[in-house]
Amino acid sequence: MYIPEITTDLRKDSIQVPEIIKEHASGIKIFGKKIKSFVFTTDIAIIQNNNADAIIAVYPFTPHPSITQAITTVAQVPVFCGVGGGLTNGNRAANIALHAEFQGVVAVVLNATAPVETVKLVKNAVDIPITMTIVSPFTNIAERLDAGATILNVSGGRKTAEIVRKIRKEFPYIPIIATGGPTDADILETIEAGANAITYTPPSNAELFKKKMDHYREIENNRNEEKKNENISNVTT
Repeated sequence: MYIPEITTDLRKDSIQVPEIIKEHASGIKIFGKKIKSFVFTTDIAIIQNNNADAIIAVYPFTPHPSITQAITTVAQVPVFCGVGGGLTNGNRAANIALHAEFQGVVAVVLNATAPVETVKLVKNAVDIPITMTIVSPFTNIAERLDAGATILNVSGGRKTAEIVRKIRKEFPYIPIIATGGPTDADILETIEAGANAITYTPPSNAELFKKKMDHYREIENNRNEEKKNENISNVTT
């Protein structure tokens, strides 16, 4: 079916997630909204300019409500937000998760090292899904689910599809988000292994800006060349 597409000159450079995700992923319905694609970033500019179904915002620092507030203020789609699980665990993680729920996130994300006790505390604190990050095929999935995790976020590098396949065989109906990899073939393999939704890591702000600046330099060089030729023409005349 033909789908009309509307954009503007000012918005045409936004981050586009790979089309193969939309075409093949089943998606996960959360509070009635189907989510197939996530952009993995905490960059406010990228959060404002992308076509993903949702944002997954986890970062290698102690979670803080001000970061969550900044992200949810800018995001135009649902946000999954990291609330710790490693150094930040126990009651502190539960309190951050509750605050994140009040700020409007639709799910919280615990990192792979979160103890079962922390998962239980977060479960008792919030009324939104708990997303458990899985990085190894040897993780005890059952105990995380029993503790209150409702979604799995698989981030296993090159072994991601393998881990997803193993989980899907044991847990046919658990919602799985997974990193897709750098190519359409990698993404498709992960989906066919059993992932319901895919996280896409966009180019960094610096990479995008470098491309933009190269374009601007080309335009400026062309202008200067045209002006130079025009001056030569005027002198000759």
